Amino acid sequence: MRTETTALQRPARRSNPYHLFLYAVLVLVSLPFLLPILWMFLSSLKPAAAIFGSPFALGPDAGLSNFVQVFRDYPFARQYGNSLYILFIVVPVTTLLAAIAGYAFARLRFPGRDFVFVLTLAAMMIPSELTAVPQFTLFRTLGSTNSHLPVILLQIFSATGALAVFLMRQHFITLPKELEEAGRVDGLDHLGVFWHIMLPLSRPALATVAIFAVLNSWNDYFNPLIYLSDERLLTLPLALQRFTDPLGGVYWNLTLAAGVLVALPVLLAFLLAQRQFIESLAASGTKG
Repeated sequence: MRTETTALQRPARRSNPYHLFLYAVLVLVSLPFLLPILWMFLSSLKPAAAIFGSPFALGPDAGLSNFVQVFRDYPFARQYGNSLYILFIVVPVTTLLAAIAGYAFARLRFPGRDFVFVLTLAAMMIPSELTAVPQFTLFRTLGSTNSHLPVILLQIFSATGALAVFLMRQHFITLPKELEEAGRVDGLDHLGVFWHIMLPLSRPALATVAIFAVLNSWNDYFNPLIYLSDERLLTLPLALQRFTDPLGGVYWNLTLAAGVLVALPVLLAFLLAQRQFIESLAASGTKG
């Protein structure tokens, strides 16, 4: 009885007209981004002849045959594994190096620190096409062409890597110095403070850096195009252009099916880390 009385006395929640209007605007703004993804997914289920018909309608012949053919008739599984293999190396190494460098630029004092930091930021402004020829000459001299080594190194030490260092530096600047002083009192050196205190408090920033590293590695087309010629070594951005017929046409149904498979890991990575990503972007740049 008391529960019913409380429920009756509780005022009914009213929808704020401003919030409803805001949600409607957000839905309209998101449509240009969501509709192409929806079209790609629905078209990946259709045969080639039905793709350019009604964009959001599925006929009785829709199914998963395109996905089966992608793996059956092409070395797509191996190429998918190549991209995952490179990703699992690039992302943790980029994140760790960015955290170490960001902590050094934010907390340590050494000669030329600001100059070196400016040079690191300058790496984001140099087009990759400008350094492509000397880099290729270097790796060819070392005998590393047609291998994943130059692709991995160039993805780690890229403009995205410089951005990751900047984000981590901005994050470490925002952390109170009292935390570092407390660690010193407990007998920790710089490495101990970094590993046991600063790094556990940096999960949002680390998640943001990891997302940028995932995007940089997963979508890299330029470096694999230059250094990889063996079909078995190709990564997914290059694999997507292999779904062609002998006359130069494109198998759009297979390309879209492969595109859905390529997009899934990136969407999953962002969904898993979106909260930390937003928190980090909101906090970065507040000091320094």
